[in-house]
Amino acid sequence: MRTFMANAENIERKWYIIDAEGKPLGRVAAQAAAILRGKHLPTFTPHADCGDHVIIINCEKAVMTGKKAEDKSYFHHTGWIGGIKEIKYNKMLEKFPTRAMEYAVKGMIPKTTLGAKALKRLRVYAGSEHENQAQKPELWTKEIR
Repeated sequence: MRTFMANAENIERKWYIIDAEGKPLGRVAAQAAAILRGKHLPTFTPHADCGDHVIIINCEKAVMTGKKAEDKSYFHHTGWIGGIKEIKYNKMLEKFPTRAMEYAVKGMIPKTTLGAKALKRLRVYAGSEHENQAQKPELWTKEIR
């Protein structure tokens, strides 16, 4: 008997919806990252791109525990001298409600070509409506605490 190794020919991708309403942002992001990598599958192969598509809805209603909502900051650099910029989580949620979830998932995915391919299968929406009805996505039923 031979060990199964996933490759491009024998991978079937499914679509899953994760509802982030009332759930911690980091826990939702961790579950989404695991699905994007394919770690929920019994046929997970570390060197192959065997993950599924993920749609995260209600991102603006995800919660942060403790004082993280006031204390958490996101930084980026413009490329110019002294060009570091900071934005607090509360401000980011007002201006860009999906970006905090995208950053959280991106931080949990490997920084390789496999990770870049996995991030292309992530769709994040602020509200409960999404544009991927034609793909017949399934609701992710495992509990996210």
